[in-house]
Amino acid sequence: MHILVRHLRLSACLILATYTAARPALQVPLRSAGMEPDGTEILTARMDRVIEGILRDFNTPGGAGVAVVHQTREGEWVTESKGYGNATANGDRATGDTLFAIGSNSKLFDVVATGLLVSNESLTPRISWDTKIASMIPEWKLMDPVASSESTIVDIMSHRTGLPRHDLAFPLYTPVLDVIKRLQYLRPSAGFRETAQYNNLMYTTLSHLPMALTGTPFEEYVAANIFGPLGMADTTYFYNETLKRERLLADGFLRDGANVSRDPFDQGSVKTFQFWDQYSYGISGAGGVISTPRDVATWLRALLEDGKNRDNESVIPPEVLQKVASGVTVLTPVARFPELSPIVYGGGQMRGTYRGVEMIEHGGSTPGFKSQIARFPSKNLGVAVLINEEDLGVSIMETIKYRIVDEYLALEPVDWLGRYRSAVEASIPPPKQPRSENATVPSEPFSSFAGKYRNPAYGDIDFCLILNGTTTGASCSEISERLLAKFPKTVQADVPTLIAEWDTMVTQFMLLEHYDAGVWNMTGLGVQSTGSEPWSFKMEGFVAEFDGPRGFSPTEVFWGAGAGVEPPKGDTVEERAEAWFEKVGV
Repeated sequence: MHILVRHLRLSACLILATYTAARPALQVPLRSAGMEPDGTEILTARMDRVIEGILRDFNTPGGAGVAVVHQTREGEWVTESKGYGNATANGDRATGDTLFAIGSNSKLFDVVATGLLVSNESLTPRISWDTKIASMIPEWKLMDPVASSESTIVDIMSHRTGLPRHDLAFPLYTPVLDVIKRLQYLRPSAGFRETAQYNNLMYTTLSHLPMALTGTPFEEYVAANIFGPLGMADTTYFYNETLKRERLLADGFLRDGANVSRDPFDQGSVKTFQFWDQYSYGISGAGGVISTPRDVATWLRALLEDGKNRDNESVIPPEVLQKVASGVTVLTPVARFPELSPIVYGGGQMRGTYRGVEMIEHGGSTPGFKSQIARFPSKNLGVAVLINEEDLGVSIMETIKYRIVDEYLALEPVDWLGRYRSAVEASIPPPKQPRSENATVPSEPFSSFAGKYRNPAYGDIDFCLILNGTTTGASCSEISERLLAKFPKTVQADVPTLIAEWDTMVTQFMLLEHYDAGVWNMTGLGVQSTGSEPWSFKMEGFVAEFDGPRGFSPTEVFWGAGAGVEPPKGDTVEERAEAWFEKVGV
């Protein structure tokens, strides 16, 4: 899935700026311009060297899984899957059979499963793409009464309910139905059908439909109706299943403590994430799939062949694939580069053009893993790139993808390597502004800010205050044992700091450092136990605004509103809150 995370250089979808020219050797077309594909492989030894060179140029600790599918002039399909670079911290090399998390590329399986339900003539009553969610899921309710009553399958699959991301509202292992029941407490940031705002929670909602309509758990439904019939034998939603197979599960890498001001490509101290979703509850539909380049190649071929498997049997009705690939909302109104077009979104699919050729694709991002699965129907071409690096993974996968497409189209390669390396160099975040020695202190004592705060969707947050070596708050003993004993430098002694357990998709703790008056800098902390010593990573860039000790709200687009959406307005902190936490106890 695409998780909204700030700083950490996590999941930077597109980053651009200055770079010394890329190697000339990498910019030479491997086939003459104008040549049509002749049936030979695309992932040749020379292309292998190009891809390995890209991995070196980004100095990645990880690697890549690559799948390419294309049809020859004679109508034969050529399917290739390979691995490059490191799959694991032990130095195991990636192969075409290495398992990667594919993040939001899971959404297409989710919405195709929905399409199979729409096509199911034995369902009583029948449903359509315009069936309202409230008629299928009694627990469904949104804060906006219009969106609550009128939202259809098309509305939620195309991200136009008015609800922003709210990615950090739920612990990772929250059951699907519990997520759906709490949607009503999440504040919308736009009106119903006003604009597109990417939302993982809507795909969690879609994943409940097989259970609601047929009594079959979502993961079983997809395995029986999509993975199995297509022959995707190594693809699963379950981490524990991967451990039973004779396949290598890639590690997701992070560049911890990299000195990016000195070298934007510094590896720092390379860490590996614990596999992010080990139980696959509410996140399966939005981002739970684990797959291999070889299986993804099988998936690409099925998409290019209108849903048929290799035995020419129809697994997915062509009209389902056509529906989800048809634009409903405008996701990118203005093209990012001259070679690209604006992007429209259907269901788990983005549609636009690359160098004048229609492209249908989707990206994926989970901690330590990035993916891009793209197809070019008019050219009978599919390309997928799976990456196991957090910080620069998006730049690496896009560079590899476009280089392969340029090669297939026999066009002079665009210098994507230079562009994305330049982007990395320009993306170095400015240092966080330190708290002024003359910072305005709140009118209430700092000790009054300790205690329990509640948001009905996000849950309870119980703050411990730490100031000058003393602590205030009922949660302090547990916080000290779980975090401060392991990471004693987490708190600056001379800065009033509130710290609490905060269980989300990517964090376990919240840290608020007083900045000025009612404003506190907000950081999420994720604690990992991989390697010989536990380590933590920071998710920075948010701000919390307090209305005295009465309550607070995270700000600075904490809720993940869509591009161009105005921030909430109001005379009080509660009125302009993205998520209002009211104090309910000491």
